[in-house]
Amino acid sequence: MRSAEELYNRALELKNKGLSDKEISTELHVSSNTVTWLLSKGFLGDTKVHDVRVGWRSIGVYGNRISSMSEIIADIIDEESNSENYEVHSILGITINGIPFATMVSHLMGKELIVYRPHPSRQEGFFSKNYAKVAGKNVVIIDDVASTGETLKRTITDVKNDGGKVVLVVVLVSKMNSDEVMGVRLRSLFRTHLVGTP
Repeated sequence: MRSAEELYNRALELKNKGLSDKEISTELHVSSNTVTWLLSKGFLGDTKVHDVRVGWRSIGVYGNRISSMSEIIADIIDEESNSENYEVHSILGITINGIPFATMVSHLMGKELIVYRPHPSRQEGFFSKNYAKVAGKNVVIIDDVASTGETLKRTITDVKNDGGKVVLVVVLVSKMNSDEVMGVRLRSLFRTHLVGTP
């Protein structure tokens, strides 16, 4: 999607299917504020929003490409755990887009897999009971894009509330200006920055 109008049409289509603004932001790889701006047709007026849309479909359509990116993520996790001297017990994937990478990293590193689903409207999310438990584990969180960090903050809070400890967060792309979320180290394969003014 190249234009704001195309993004608006896709956002509207998803809204009409019953998705929340947060779910739409995850699907379109933009912030929730951008979804609100799109759905209010702010792009037709003077209102400006500053965001970067991240598309990684070229990676996601083939398992071998997800595997290749996951090898890089696993290498980053090894680097951080060796540097900071901690053991990683479990790899947590945030639904939907973090799960394929977390699954592959879990396989590559021989670690447990945790699956987490943030709730679209409540603060507390859900850990899938079909996968590893959080309690007593050093956990690495994996997701695709960190926009505002809100999903990551909720995930970190829920891991702590369930008795686990988040030791690292790794994302494909970070739009954040910080290298940490709630005191937890944040690593990304790529970081975006807005330069200048529109």
